[in-house]
Amino acid sequence: MIDFESKPKYGFYDLVKLMGILREHCPWDREQTHESIRQSFIEETYEAVEAIDLGDTALLREELGDVLLQVVFHSHIEKENGNFDIDDVCDEEIRKLIHRHPHIFGDTTAETSDDVLTVWDDIKRQDKGGSYRKTVDSVAKALPALMRAEKMQGRATKSGFQLREAFSDLEEELSECRAATGESSVLDEVGDVLFAAVNVARQKGVDPELALTRSCDKFARRFGYVEREGGDLSKLSAEEQEALWEQAKEEGL
Repeated sequence: MIDFESKPKYGFYDLVKLMGILREHCPWDREQTHESIRQSFIEETYEAVEAIDLGDTALLREELGDVLLQVVFHSHIEKENGNFDIDDVCDEEIRKLIHRHPHIFGDTTAETSDDVLTVWDDIKRQDKGGSYRKTVDSVAKALPALMRAEKMQGRATKSGFQLREAFSDLEEELSECRAATGESSVLDEVGDVLFAAVNVARQKGVDPELALTRSCDKFARRFGYVEREGGDLSKLSAEEQEALWEQAKEEGL
């Protein structure tokens, strides 16, 4: 039995210490690798985001703890590998924040939030090599595709690249999608439609990920209404289903 000190309130380094104990004594924790817990990192992050969307402070506190555990877990694995530890992670992040806030810790001027973002992006571009291709390629491939597309488009335009007019491009891509045949061609054209739709959202100042999330939630509400009111949907005609859908819209769902 491991004797872990009981305290009225634990802190960050108690979590770090606990992770060391778990890695040494728990068979499951000891077997984990970066790859085996990769999906957990993604899931915990999205659960924290959901808590933010719900405005649930208690849930957010819990989910942020789960995200923090993932950071500590991955850092401890690298400590065992002799590469870095959690202090190295904190040190690098602090130095980066100081470096990218010269309007606070240097003599650069940034009066607005847009100014701050411009300074940040300029410094980041210099740190990463500065080229247009590097700017786009540096967007993480593991991001959700809508988010990745929006970031790539934004960085491309900031570099001076001019994307096509959003609505005409979307209309053209839709036309090509309608005409596409064959699985590979359809896959490509549907992707182009989505990419063009992201550009519409971006040029309208809308987060495409949030926009699609809202549409998913709206669909769920309206479908739930149709399902409740219609019963076995397979027994309803298309016209009956459409009537129920319109009723759901009239209900404000």
